[in-house]
Amino acid sequence: MNVRLLAVLAAVLVALSLAAPSASAAPVDPKAPSDFVALSDVDPTIIQEIRYFTPHNFTGDPVDGYRAPMCILTRQAADGLHRAQILFLLQGYSLKVYDCYRPQRAVNDFVAWAKRLDDQRMKAEFYTGVDKANLFRDGYIAEQSGHSRGSTMDLTLVRLPARQTRPYVRGQKLVDCTAPQALRFPDNSIDMGTGFDCFNTLAWPLDPRIQGQQLRNRVMLLNGLVQQGFAPYSYEWWHFTYKPEPFPDTYFDFPVSRSSLRR
Repeated sequence: MNVRLLAVLAAVLVALSLAAPSASAAPVDPKAPSDFVALSDVDPTIIQEIRYFTPHNFTGDPVDGYRAPMCILTRQAADGLHRAQILFLLQGYSLKVYDCYRPQRAVNDFVAWAKRLDDQRMKAEFYTGVDKANLFRDGYIAEQSGHSRGSTMDLTLVRLPARQTRPYVRGQKLVDCTAPQALRFPDNSIDMGTGFDCFNTLAWPLDPRIQGQQLRNRVMLLNGLVQQGFAPYSYEWWHFTYKPEPFPDTYFDFPVSRSSLRR
């Protein structure tokens, strides 16, 4: 093989190596549209306890896509929570968010978990009365979530001054989310009749078995948010969506992280 042919082959190989994508290159995460903001930038007084960043959730593990314990929302939804928070603060309460924007990869993680029927680690707290095989049928798990559109959040109320919530320790004894508040995981929120993410009809906002102070607490949360443009969900007292949604038909997948937001 002559020198000129070798030079041509070398040039071709270099060109191919430059054109081919690197197998080791990490995929670039998508960014959030400019309409999305960190809730703490809009209202730093709203308490955040982002459960899916931690193992204290129905899967028993931190959920894919939650890279920071922060609430991200569309600006319209964040502004609505800020307005509601002002009024709740005047009454001696603060909002506390458990979850806000949820990437599609997190929803996919839920779906994969629901299909692993042998993984029942968190059943004793979150779904004692539900057969895990029926989570899809009963509507507790779905392949898409309104949270991924950016204007839905899960939240509650905390009486001020807020007490510290004892950290969850993986492997600790679990208590049914429908048990009396004094026995459930010691969340610092007011008594809503069940814990957060409780797969039980008692979590329906107006379940007739919820009475007295528990019902008044639910109605206080509902009324305060509805007045600011939020719509409740019929099956979860903690779930609200700002209306009209800026992205009613788009399911985003950027990670929950400060780096996902445009500066």
